[in-house]
Amino acid sequence: MRVLVTGSRGFIGKNLVVRFGEIPGLEILRFDRDDALSSLVDKVCRADAVVHLAGENRPKDVADFLHVNAELTKTLCAVVQATGRKIPIILASSIQADLDNPYGQSKRVAEQAVEQLASQIGNPAVIYRLPNVFGKWCKPNYNSVVATFCHRIAHDLPIEINNSATQLRLVYVDDVLVEFLRALESMREGVTWREVTPEYRITLGELAAQIMAFKNCRSTLVSERVGAGLVRALYATYISCLPPSKFAYDLPRYVDERGIFVEMLKTPDCGQFSYFTAHPGATRGEHYHHSKTEKFLVIKGAARFGFRHIVDNEIYEVFTSGDVPRVVETVPGWAHDITNVGEDEMIVLLWANEIFDHDRTDTIRCKV
Repeated sequence: MRVLVTGSRGFIGKNLVVRFGEIPGLEILRFDRDDALSSLVDKVCRADAVVHLAGENRPKDVADFLHVNAELTKTLCAVVQATGRKIPIILASSIQADLDNPYGQSKRVAEQAVEQLASQIGNPAVIYRLPNVFGKWCKPNYNSVVATFCHRIAHDLPIEINNSATQLRLVYVDDVLVEFLRALESMREGVTWREVTPEYRITLGELAAQIMAFKNCRSTLVSERVGAGLVRALYATYISCLPPSKFAYDLPRYVDERGIFVEMLKTPDCGQFSYFTAHPGATRGEHYHHSKTEKFLVIKGAARFGFRHIVDNEIYEVFTSGDVPRVVETVPGWAHDITNVGEDEMIVLLWANEIFDHDRTDTIRCKV
């Protein structure tokens, strides 16, 4: 299957070309701003489908709205009709097509051209009126306020907000791609209007605060809830805006005679991750918890975990090493320690179910 992507070097186009390139047996044809209009004829003739993304968002001359958004779409439809074939078209329009401004008017003209082609020859077409699309490779000060905020905050630049209560409608570029692929698999004659889901709503003030929180997590070590939904998508977008010089960052390092201790990541409600080292013969721990729990994984060296029930004085011990991936859990009401019983430095990964609170540590010193 050959799919022609117009505007393949744009924000959505770049993402779509990469996604199409992951699909075996799918050949991508490209048409971009610098290509001669005459080349469009050959590429349409070779195509089995067209994803029409080419458009103008912020031209220097408003006349370019009609020239690119409207006239190019009319030309594309005329070329499709001239082939004598029905070539499915996906048109990326905009929610502004309902507005009385030059950009919206040009998008509506483009929609009408695709609708007319469908009515004349039954050409399959799907039209999307996209809200603000955001994601990796989105241009700041051009495609989306999300890109602008992410870029500026990632580069330690100030942002401007005229009205923090302004409501935004957003869709994530990966969801757009999923929807486009779904549409290509189910094209039928005539025009179909479809939407990208999920669509998110957020105010400018909330957006700015969320992106700033992503930046701050490197100093607080407390991660935002980046595993699902809008926050996941915004975080991926923010991270994609980081310059290579900021791909890495340092962590606080605490050193004493036993070794080092480093906190890596904290979460709002699922605890924190750390690691520590211990020199041969060194013992760490020697305390108990009432509610706090931990998981230890020795990744280098050999360890002896000692346990003692603080009421019954029952004793128990566990030996483990980096040779065997084995998690040792601490249990409320049991004093515990860990000793390096090997000849080399011991390295241990540690997860605790809560962030360490200096005022309420739930950590009571007690020998095993």
